[in-house]
Amino acid sequence: MFYHIKELQFEAKPDRPDPLFAKKVQELIGGQFGEMTVAMQYLFQGWSTRGNEKYKDLLLDIGTEEIGHVEMLATLVARLLDKAPVSEQEEAAKDPLIGAIMGGMNPQHVIVSGLGARPSDSVGNPWMGSYITSSGNLLADFRSNLHAESQGRLQAVRLYEMTDDRGVKDLLSVLIARDAYHQNQWMAAIAELEEIEGKLTPSTFPREKERLDVAYNLYNFSAGEQSATGRWAEGPSLDGQGEYQYVSEPKPEGTKPELAPAPPNVHNTLPLDMEQSKLHKE
Repeated sequence: MFYHIKELQFEAKPDRPDPLFAKKVQELIGGQFGEMTVAMQYLFQGWSTRGNEKYKDLLLDIGTEEIGHVEMLATLVARLLDKAPVSEQEEAAKDPLIGAIMGGMNPQHVIVSGLGARPSDSVGNPWMGSYITSSGNLLADFRSNLHAESQGRLQAVRLYEMTDDRGVKDLLSVLIARDAYHQNQWMAAIAELEEIEGKLTPSTFPREKERLDVAYNLYNFSAGEQSATGRWAEGPSLDGQGEYQYVSEPKPEGTKPELAPAPPNVHNTLPLDMEQSKLHKE
């Protein structure tokens, strides 16, 4: 059950209208790494957690907070659109050239949502449920969460650098700080699970079923050998179960593939030798 409180968690009041920046803020709402994504990702992960109540609560706590972040950003977009030159935006929607001159305002903010935010990114792509990761393996999911928060914080920081509006900066500074905490939180949860399960995911698959002789090799498939200088190229593996090895000139194990012709009713192009043989028969 969710309960909506009318007050925002943090304030979202820009100093002045800015329709162009409203378009940019859409990335933090409905982009691949926006607040809609992390909200749904954490909630679905939490709803799917079996047992492990403390992790379930953690996911639902943060997922619910992220819904509030969507509301704050949607409010910010609406206020950035207050007193915006609506007639000019409508004209921009009719003429791509005018739209370019006006600096790329989003005409959908007028035509579709009536001066409100959209569930889409900064160029109008609709938010998609396929952005979210919820696998049922908490260690794998928490690593995905860390990635999402890292990308989200990066984008919020970039937007912070694009504006001198104090009110906008105030809200972005909050989101940047919360993303910093969420990164720390997921790193802590990952470390805790790694202590229990080890570093590899999934930990439940028997290692003897793998080709362990290739499990720790770095194959050089680039010109030069710069990648050989990393921690990943030599020494004990980070999972504690092997030794990294750098393979400067990897050799193929497999043979050249030779595929049989497709059946006639598939109507593929015949191999050249068969085509030539057919012509000879005619």
